[in-house]
Parts: sequence; C-alpha cells; structure tokens
Amino acid sequence: MTAGTKLPLILPALLVIVPMASNARADDCQSQTNSVAITNSPPASTEKPMPLPIHQIGGNGGVFVTMSAYIVNPPRNGELVGRPSVGFSYANLGHGENLEALTFSESPFQRLELSYGWDRFDLGDLPLALRNAGIADYHQSEVELHNFNARLQILKEDEFDQKWIPALTLGAHYKYNDGISEVNNEAFGLLASHGVTRNHGVDYTLYASKLFTQLPAPVLLQLGGRSTEGVWEGLGGFTDSYNFVFEGNVVVFLSHSLALAAEYKQQPTDYQPIGGLVQKADDWFTLDAVYIVNRHMTLAAGYAHFGKMLNHEDNGVWGITTKWEF
Repeated sequence: MTAGTKLPLILPALLVIVPMASNARADDCQSQTNSVAITNSPPASTEKPMPLPIHQIGGNGGVFVTMSAYIVNPPRNGELVGRPSVGFSYANLGHGENLEALTFSESPFQRLELSYGWDRFDLGDLPLALRNAGIADYHQSEVELHNFNARLQILKEDEFDQKWIPALTLGAHYKYNDGISEVNNEAFGLLASHGVTRNHGVDYTLYASKLFTQLPAPVLLQLGGRSTEGVWEGLGGFTDSYNFVFEGNVVVFLSHSLALAAEYKQQPTDYQPIGGLVQKADDWFTLDAVYIVNRHMTLAAGYAHFGKMLNHEDNGVWGITTKWEF
C-alpha cells in the first residue's frame, strides 16, 4: 500500500466547534461541551443543541475533507429519530477549477449517521490542455461525485465513566464518479492506461475524537484512518488497489461561537502521472475559521493549498461552507 507523502500546503477547511463560555472553569466547560455538542449525549430536554459537527464535502460530520467521530444532529431526549441537516460548500482552486458540494445527513439513532454528498468538480483548463496535446475532440469539462455514507459510533466520549475514552466511529462510504469514464474515453484511455481504471469505489474509515480542556483554551483532536481506492477523494476516479492513508484535524475554541482549525490529509499516489496533464497528488493541509450563527446555522471560511491537482498546482485556494440543522 502507498500513500502521498509530501507535506501539503493549505486548503479550506471546515470544522467542528464546541460551545464554551469564556469565563467558565475547565471542568464546567468540559461538562457543557461533552453533554451537548461533542459526545452527542441527549440534552435534558428537546431544546436545540449547538449545530455541531458541520458537514465535510462528502456529507459526513467533520471538517472540509476530514471527519469527526461525533454524529450530526442525533435525536434529542424524547424524540424517536434525529432531525435532518443540509449544507453547501464552495472552493475556488484557481485556473478555472471550482468545487461545489451539496450535503445532507440524517441520524435516526444516537449512534448512527446516514448522509449523502454531491460534489461537482470543474476541470478548469484541462480540456484546452488536452486539445493542445493533440486530442482534438476532447470536451468533457466536469465530473460529479456521489457519496453515500453510513457511520456507526462504537464508543461515545467518556463512556463507562472513563474520562480517557475518545469518541470512536466506523464508516463505510460508496462513491460513484459520473463523468470520469467520459474523460477517459475522450482521452483515448489515457487514465486507464495510467492506473485510474474505475468510476466507483468504497472507502472505509475509523475516527477518534477527544476534547482536551486542561490547556488555556479547549482543544479538540480528531484522528482517523481511511482505506481508499480514490484519486483526490474520487474526484479523479479510482484505482484497482486499496491504500491506507492518515487524516485528522485540530480545533482550538476561542469562544462559545468562534474556533480556528487545521486539517491534514494524505493522498494516495499509486497511479502514473500523465506528463503535466495529470500530476501526482500532494497531501492536503487546511486552515480556517468557523462561526456559529445560532443554534441552527454555522458559517466557515478558509484559505489553503491543494498542491498538485490535474495540470496545475492549486495553491492560494479559498473556500466557504455553511450548514443548517432542523
């Protein structure tokens, strides 16, 4: 198994926020965040908790491209099922490359999250580059990635009255790329001949999340592993072999409504580059800020570098995201 090893630059990230009163003691803050936003424990009533975690681009609870072990909008006390959540994300990668995502999640039970993410990726000036390279009839200018996700929370944070236990969540993610087969066919099989052979795949993830309140400001550490056949999350298609990659994020909570985060994600590189048209992937790293507008809505903005994608280095990327919980 292989994984991208170059350290990334910086990409727009979205994250999870924990409500914290600025004048609260560490123990009080931990009690508040654990019972409402972080562990998804049912509140004492059906009052709406804070809208955390938000959606990443695949529809799961998390940040921009990495996830959280916490479940999105689970049932409140007295409710049979959780309520739905919807989200939208946009990232401008430069060179005419744009990424939009529409996301939806529903958590019917305390420990189960079901979600869907529709990602549209504009290929920018790659069609022109292919025509200039001699593929005169090439015209496919975008791909659409469909993400179908199911995640089960195996452990809740601090379960069994053990303060050292993190939240732990296992996930399965079916991905279908609508458009990558057309890209390959119009390019006379270039992708398939270089290892990108399929338009679908299944990822498997395992994530742990733990809040630390012993520091001057609460810090949330979320670490995960992913087994994947995808190239650039599946936006570039899928190979025939699985790779295990590491991903995770760190969130620092500045107040009850504002947090800063950094995100890191390895990218598989077990396909062959096609000259300067399809380059080897770099790992991704993101920085961003998230603002909780109210108990239903979050907004986030970030700046990042994606590194090498398609025929460019997509540096100086910026993006925004929002999520609404019912």
